[in-house]
Amino acid sequence: MISSEAAPFAKTGGLADVVGSLPAALRAFGDEVAVVIPRYGSIDLKDARRVWDNLAVHFGPDAYPVSIYRAPAEHPVYLVDCPPLFDRKGFYGESGTDYPDNHIRFAVFCRAALSVARFLFRTDIFHCHDWQTGLVPAYLRTTFARDPTFLGCRTLFTIHNLGYQGLFPKTVLEEVALDPAVYRPDGMEFFGQVSYLKAGMEFADAVSTVSPTYAREIQTPEFGFGMDARLRARAQVLSGILNGVDYADWSPQTDAHIAARYGPEDLSGKAACKRQLLEEFGLPPEAMERPLLGTVSRFTRQKGADILAEIAAQIVAEDVYLVALGTGDPEYEDFFRLMQQEHPGRIAARIGFDNALAHRIEAGADIFLMPSHYEPCGLNQIYSLHYGTVPVVRATGGLDDTIEEGTGFKFAEYSGQAFLEAVRAAVRVFADREAWRRMMLRGMAKDFSWKTSAAAYSELYRRLLAG
Repeated sequence: MISSEAAPFAKTGGLADVVGSLPAALRAFGDEVAVVIPRYGSIDLKDARRVWDNLAVHFGPDAYPVSIYRAPAEHPVYLVDCPPLFDRKGFYGESGTDYPDNHIRFAVFCRAALSVARFLFRTDIFHCHDWQTGLVPAYLRTTFARDPTFLGCRTLFTIHNLGYQGLFPKTVLEEVALDPAVYRPDGMEFFGQVSYLKAGMEFADAVSTVSPTYAREIQTPEFGFGMDARLRARAQVLSGILNGVDYADWSPQTDAHIAARYGPEDLSGKAACKRQLLEEFGLPPEAMERPLLGTVSRFTRQKGADILAEIAAQIVAEDVYLVALGTGDPEYEDFFRLMQQEHPGRIAARIGFDNALAHRIEAGADIFLMPSHYEPCGLNQIYSLHYGTVPVVRATGGLDDTIEEGTGFKFAEYSGQAFLEAVRAAVRVFADREAWRRMMLRGMAKDFSWKTSAAAYSELYRRLLAG
């Protein structure tokens, strides 16, 4: 598996959780997995072992010095160490601006990952994740097409979010030593630019995405981000496999971050978690008797921040309380700050990333909000089910696949009014405590562990190898 992130080494979102959890689940099916990620500046090498020195990656006259480390883990995790490119504050950029040499950084990473397969871990399948790894299939189809090391190898490219496409000027092809013949509509060309994501999508043997519904949605103009026609052309090799979650990290029965442990047999600890969360956010004790809504999200339009902003005042008029955690577009960060000022004691927000607080919101909230414009899979709604926190979601992508009538509330139209009606429906059911308890228990009984998803990936790998 080749990825720009893998928990616990490097994480900005769900991609890291998938690549951090899936390899262990695949072992149950007899699959031996190694993971390759960049060694960012935030990754401590003191417990890692250097396994390859001075592996230079050449692009014409330019050479990039690379070393490979193996990190301590249950399965091989190889870290591509190239300090001039990756020893920086951010993974992809800083202060909201991408690094201008990202095309070089991730091209070097892809070439180094191929070297790992050549010298350290001979593989049958290259499973590439998102645009940062899209050049692996492209190099295998061009530069290394006749290399005996890779004969018989197959490639799977997984799209975690089609909205991030790795777009660069056409001139970068020469800089990263790619055959100019890849610049064509069924190759890397994308409206006058090149797309690293499209490279993976076009040159891989198979393409997957992270939920069945999202696999269908990205073949439509509404959700295809200009790539829907090419995705329809590859429909025969495109599949949707729902992400699993790691319940070892996300379970109210074992969670070290929350005020009290609880489970379906004894829900009493959830009240203690709610009380602690209200105190942490400075909300009044009387909120214990009313619905507490929570959200943990990037504050962007993709995540529905615009329609939440549209109706926030109407939501709290329902005699409910709202806590929010996240970062994102400055306008939406400013919105949450403003709402906190305009509705003191009703709305409370924290701008930033705080993993422990995210766990406490999952445990302490009664209702979890995910009004996404689109959502490839989503993980928080799955965590919410396990914590007995009833989700209110838009019926899109993985949200539609994981939430059903009886475990949560869905709305179809992407509008503030439709979202508000779904929240009101949840508040009405909350008033019937026994009905609410039954809904909590139905959600907690759902199993979205990696077992089913890992089985689907393992079967896909075997189909690829069988040709």
